[in-house]
Amino acid sequence: MRVIFLADVKGKGKKGEIKEMPTGYAQNFLLKKNLAKEATAAAIGELRGKQKSEEKAHAEMLAEAQAIKEKLEAESTIVEFTEKVGPDGRTFGSITSKKIAEELQKQFGIKIDKRLIQVKNPIRSVGLIDVPVKIYQDVTSVINLRVKEG
Repeated sequence: MRVIFLADVKGKGKKGEIKEMPTGYAQNFLLKKNLAKEATAAAIGELRGKQKSEEKAHAEMLAEAQAIKEKLEAESTIVEFTEKVGPDGRTFGSITSKKIAEELQKQFGIKIDKRLIQVKNPIRSVGLIDVPVKIYQDVTSVINLRVKEG
């Protein structure tokens, strides 16, 4: 019996695959637990349409991520912070990924989720700092920060 997997089944198949399975196993386990459905012509057509729409959405997201990357890597895109600095040269407050995302939105109109900004430790020093950003699956960029004493 040919089935379309609706979820990953260890050792049998991955979601979206069409495979030939023993009839008893397919009817008594896969179909009953909604792990797969029978591979009829309509179901296969629906699966192909779904895959095409997912590919199209992926291509759009990739293009959007590339556009954001170009904006971030432009020479004029330097996010500026003015912080109070103590006698030891460290800022009183720290600059977190949330602050960076807010300033990027405010200064340049670029909206990036704070979870994509990869700040290992909050920034507490003055100067030019490069912060990596993972915009999309294979698209990474760098945000240039300038922290000034204020």
